[in-house]
Order: sequence, then C-alpha cells, then structure tokens
Amino acid sequence: MGDISALRGVWNIVPTPFLPDGALDFASIPGLVRFVRATGVDGLTILGVLGEAGRLADAERSAVLEAVLASAAGAIPVCVGVSHAATDRSIAFAREAQAAGAHSVMLAPPALARPSDAALRRHYLAVADAVDLPIVVQDHPASSGVPMSVEFLLALAAEAPSCRVVKLEEEPTPPKAGRLVGGSPDLVVLGGLGGEMLLEELGRGTHGTMTGFGFPEVLVAVVRRWSAGDRAGAAAIFDRFATLIRFENQAILNLPIRKLVYQHRGAIAHPTVRAPGVPADRGTVADLDDVLRRTGLDRHLEPGSVLPELLVD
Repeated sequence: MGDISALRGVWNIVPTPFLPDGALDFASIPGLVRFVRATGVDGLTILGVLGEAGRLADAERSAVLEAVLASAAGAIPVCVGVSHAATDRSIAFAREAQAAGAHSVMLAPPALARPSDAALRRHYLAVADAVDLPIVVQDHPASSGVPMSVEFLLALAAEAPSCRVVKLEEEPTPPKAGRLVGGSPDLVVLGGLGGEMLLEELGRGTHGTMTGFGFPEVLVAVVRRWSAGDRAGAAAIFDRFATLIRFENQAILNLPIRKLVYQHRGAIAHPTVRAPGVPADRGTVADLDDVLRRTGLDRHLEPGSVLPELLVD
C-alpha cells in the first residue's frame, strides 16, 4: 500500500479545464499543474465532484488522468476520484488510476435506495481489495446522499488499513472531526468544503485539508503555521482572507467562481463549466472583483504568480 502519511497538509482539488464549447482543454493542463504545484500544496486531487467527474465520459476521464499524471511527472502526488454508483466501475477506475501511477484514490459512498452500513462496507472493502493504494473516504452526504457515522468510519479504518483517510465534509465538521480523531490515533482526517472551517477543524485535531480554492497558497500558509505551533499566525492569515474563502464557497457558484479566479491567475485559459453547469452571472463577477479588491488580491493576479510575500507580512 502507498504512503498514507503523505495525505496530510493541503491537497488541492484541481478543476477540469474546458474550452468555451465544452470540450476538454488539454492545452491548459500542463500549466494548471505547474501553477498548483507552485502554490506549495502537498498533493493534487483530480476527478472529484468539483473536478466535474460526473460530466465526463470514461474515455475523457482516462485522458484527463493521463494528462495530469504526465504533467505532474512524479514531482507531486496525485489522488484520483474513483466514485461511481456501481462497485465494479469504482474498481475499474481505481485499477486504472493505480496503473497510471496515482498516489491514492478518493471514493465516496455509492448512491443507494436504502443505505446500510453492510452495503457500504462491501463497497469499500471490494475497492480496497482490488488495489494497493490508500483510499480517501469522502464523507460528503450533500453530494452522495449517504451519511456515514463516526462508528462506521472507525470500524472501516480498523478493518481495512487502506481506508484510514477520511475527507470529512459532513456539516458541522468540527464536532465530527473531534470524534474521529479521538476515536483512532491511526486515522488521518482532512477537511474540505473550500476551507471554510479550516481553523476550527485544525483545532479539533485534523491533519489538513483536501479542497479547492482559488489561492491555495493561503491554505498552505495557514496549515504550515498551525503545524509549526504558530496558531496566532495561522489565524491571522485565515482571517485576512476569510472573506474570499466564504465568498468562493457559495453553493452552486463555488466552481464557476473558482474557475474565474484560476483564469485570472493564468492557470487555465477559460472559466467554462460544462453543461448543465452555468457560468457566474454578471453580478457575481462584479462581487468577485470587489472581494479581490477589498482583500488586496487584485494586485496579485499576474499569470503564474503566487503570494509568498503577501503571506508573511
């Protein structure tokens, strides 16, 4: 099995770039990977919910997987989303990710007409038995429709060592994070949801975050200062940019906003969200410009630039 300890710190949920007509924008992928790496994140996660994996054909998934891993070239670990309603398809996706050189896979529970712990256990154990990779258990009932209890997650981790990483996104996240961390010293718990509750999650003992955000280096700075014992410094950085974190994490608009920011920063050529998703409306674009101005980030949108000087003052 791969190195579970690497699944700590900040892992960026990488958006899938599209052309204005909705076709995959392969030309943007190398620059996107270079940009995200330059922000100092510990890993990349692709083909998740906000990677629009559900809007890709299997051949498109394979092409994105190959393009990202080729661009990463082993310089940074890549976690690959393999969620599907059918266990055999999740297994096929996970095997493909392993063969391509992925570090780990992310697996949400399948949509079930009548969810049960027994059915979830069978699903996760089947995928765990099929590959020799760490499995990030995505606990996001808002997208999966399936809640998973603390007791289930701890029992799964005890039975399947590869399932000892939880991407916790069941709100409110801090109380559940505390129960998970307190329930097993071997469990790795990562936050998500745009980093909105990052400070409180870290305070409950989480090990970082796996999420999307237009300025990943902000989250990197928060987590690194917290891990170094500088909680006041971590809080100061978080509070300075909390307005943008809150704004970007709006339901439905979070991906269009994030893609706009990535386009502004030169990471992707177009902010296209594949149909039936829709782009941000004019008012939201204006609001984003205002938030960037108020936080001073409008002065740091040069293509390819990152913000180390902004994070230490």
